[in-house]
Amino acid sequence: MSKYHWWRDAVIYQVYVRSFLDSTGDGIGDLAGVRAGLPYLKKLGVDGIWLSPFYPSPQHDHGYDVADYCGVDPLFGDLAEFDLLMAAARRLGIRVLLDIVPNHCSSEHPWFREALAAEPGSPARARFHFADGRGPDGSEPPNNWHAMFGGPAWTRVGDGQWYLHMFTPEQPDWNWRDPEIPAEFDRVLRFWLDRGVDGFRIDVAAGLYKHPELPDSDDPEADARTRDSVNPLAWNQPEVHDVWRRWRSLCEEYAARDGRERLLVGEVSVPTAREHAQYVRPDELHQAFFFDLLSAPWDADSFRKVISEAMQDIAGTGSTVTWVLNNHDQVRTVTRYGEPTPQGSGLGAARARAAALLMLALPGAAYIYQGEELGLPEVVDLPDDVLTDPIFHRTGSRARIRDGCRVPLPWSGQASPFGFTSGAESAKPWLPQPAYFAEYATDRALADTRSFWHLYRDGLQLRSSLPQLGEGTLHWLDTPPGVLAFARGDGLVCAVNFGTSPTPAPASGTPLLSSGPCPAGVLPGSTAAWWLSDSAL
Repeated sequence: MSKYHWWRDAVIYQVYVRSFLDSTGDGIGDLAGVRAGLPYLKKLGVDGIWLSPFYPSPQHDHGYDVADYCGVDPLFGDLAEFDLLMAAARRLGIRVLLDIVPNHCSSEHPWFREALAAEPGSPARARFHFADGRGPDGSEPPNNWHAMFGGPAWTRVGDGQWYLHMFTPEQPDWNWRDPEIPAEFDRVLRFWLDRGVDGFRIDVAAGLYKHPELPDSDDPEADARTRDSVNPLAWNQPEVHDVWRRWRSLCEEYAARDGRERLLVGEVSVPTAREHAQYVRPDELHQAFFFDLLSAPWDADSFRKVISEAMQDIAGTGSTVTWVLNNHDQVRTVTRYGEPTPQGSGLGAARARAAALLMLALPGAAYIYQGEELGLPEVVDLPDDVLTDPIFHRTGSRARIRDGCRVPLPWSGQASPFGFTSGAESAKPWLPQPAYFAEYATDRALADTRSFWHLYRDGLQLRSSLPQLGEGTLHWLDTPPGVLAFARGDGLVCAVNFGTSPTPAPASGTPLLSSGPCPAGVLPGSTAAWWLSDSAL
């Protein structure tokens, strides 16, 4: 645990707590379940875990509506159980990151309840964005902004004022221009750092500050069209960088005490890699998720462009790129790269395997969303009456819903709950698992050396043992159309065939590792492979 800059090439596993493993039989995953699953993650070979929010919350957005930033919701356990989890992770050498939500809180947070009871213009309301409405009687919202999850970004309260919420009415936005807010989050960070956490994943890291005048947007519908779209009046305001300098300084204070560097990784949704790079300057965030890979089409030229821009603009700051292929807000890779069927397709699975090897070969850090190591497809056929995503309930549309990637993991057995819950056989997971999840259960994956799990495990082992992988640079190699190949360090070659027909391999000999059968001298379609080759130098 002594590597000071451990985060620069770390592989972190995202644990969506309510869907990982349930220890109580209520159908909802919990912290004790995470603790029970740590040996599994150690065997997989990850460096750390990122826990989705487990704080007290009414769960309108599955914990991203926080009512108390310094507690544990009874759904997930208590602080004593959290301490046990931290101790177990420390024994196994697994670092722990918490999900912090500084853009907004729950409408049940004590400070927001106080604001509702207070007068307009009061200090309690200054902690949020309260404003008078427009029109003769103030019945129109203060501006035309739309919420990210559908509908207007404003809700009116009993005395006629309106409050801002860029997601749902149950998630009022904090006003970071009020000095109480940065001071309160300093307290929150210290609370968890004092309990031993290794850092924080920061939700909506570009969105804390809003334009001080709250003017109308030129195109409000475009601002809220997708989860990753950006309202330039509510996102990426220059003052936000002062927050990350403040938080970085706080983390450096703790690192100076014991030599154990604490990590700040931001969910930064901005239009370009150059703007992204501004968040990972040496005195700001250590990392920011680079989302362009997960939105790139399955195409060699598109992937090369995305990777090249990231290496030029982000790595040029002195940080490393933080690669992701999936998370709790995105369609799973097997389905995204495949065909629109309940289980994706064989093509989708082959491409997802190849993409995993590509990501693990890139310079920098990587994040794996739970279930990707099992090859889980998106559950696309959930009936309307079980959907819980606030996007669906606010828009009536299934187009952007996220429930399909959040279905609880299958661990064992032939029928639901597939070992996810330890209750009676009749216990039901909070989202229904399809029957075909039996094919992806963890026990089956560990027993099959051809499984996704073994591909990830073997890739992580090589990544940790080969000096060519991890932090560093890459060198692009000449390839035929549809093939992407690059060299890492002293002759490590990674190549991906984005097409469906085989091509000559860019390196000689048998691959160290490949995403599918890969005979010497050939790179089959929809396949990635790693070689050690003198010819790449």
